[in-house]
Amino acid sequence: MMRRYFAILTILLLAYSCSSSDTDPSGGSTDNFDRSSLLANVADNMAKPVFADLKAKLEDLKTKFDSFNSTPNTTTFTAVKTSWLNAYKVWQYAAIFEIGKAEELQFVNHFNIYPVTVADVNNNISTGTYDLNSTNNHDAQGFPALDYLFFGVAATETDIIAKYTTDANAANYKKYVNDIIAKMTDIATQIADDWNGSYRGDFVSNSGNTATSALNKFVNDFIFHYEKRLRANKFGIPIGNFSATPLPEKVEAFYAKQYSKELALDALAAVNNVFSGRAYGSSATGASFQTYLNSLSKSTLSTSITNQFESARTQINTLSASLYEQINTNNQPALMAYDELQKAVVLLKVDMLQAFNVSVDFVDADGD
Repeated sequence: MMRRYFAILTILLLAYSCSSSDTDPSGGSTDNFDRSSLLANVADNMAKPVFADLKAKLEDLKTKFDSFNSTPNTTTFTAVKTSWLNAYKVWQYAAIFEIGKAEELQFVNHFNIYPVTVADVNNNISTGTYDLNSTNNHDAQGFPALDYLFFGVAATETDIIAKYTTDANAANYKKYVNDIIAKMTDIATQIADDWNGSYRGDFVSNSGNTATSALNKFVNDFIFHYEKRLRANKFGIPIGNFSATPLPEKVEAFYAKQYSKELALDALAAVNNVFSGRAYGSSATGASFQTYLNSLSKSTLSTSITNQFESARTQINTLSASLYEQINTNNQPALMAYDELQKAVVLLKVDMLQAFNVSVDFVDADGD
């Protein structure tokens, strides 16, 4: 209870300090920022290349899984798992852009609903009958399902490989993996094609300040992604911030536990890159939320946001590679990582949105 009061007090103090520190002598700033330039940088240097890379990584995963099926051994299976991780890391960057075709196709629901429902996966494999378009199977596909199928479906790697070779349902196991990869590849391809088609122009030109304009929707999606998918899903829920006790079994990559911190750091880096306008896979930067804030004489706020991202990264780096093990053995450092992530929420959701004159378009139901 005291921790919650402290969090509320911290938010109020941050809100006051940030709202009062960036005012200019005239009492405000004229918004002459070229919002289209920000949207063009997002489209051309972030969204388009990341979806192209995600598609390529998924195609590589299919190739590696085909090679494993042709020559099933520990070497080819290791290559499958490495390719899965590489694609999963790219997803951490792509997940921010659930707008346009990605929103229409429910991109995130097909790629990363966790924890996976093992009973559904096993039932789908044993019956050989399933519909990956069904909402009932959102928690039985994507990266979490592959996490289970590549790392957790049996106790040892030898026994896992046997599921795809000598098991009575080996053909169904292989088909299910192939169907999951095919579904993900199809979605990534459609999104990539959409950005390379007419949607790019529609996105960049829709630069007005209305509830349905591209920038207003994107900045809300960006904050939602940070607050829910990074702060809450990767940390808040597993550490028990929203429950009576910790729930370590709800960490991302539960079966490949050694990668959970790495994926969280990638997600935070992706958020920081978008905020600062850094191109995907490059050090080049362009128009961004950061430069927008600076143009509004809110440089103190933009610096506070980047500094807070860095503080969160520093604390996350103190954790064990396996967040599951960290929570089970010593949860306090993980709680501290959540607190550092939380401190940026008010900076983004209150101060940045106020500076941009944008309203929140989603409901906070965390109870935090």
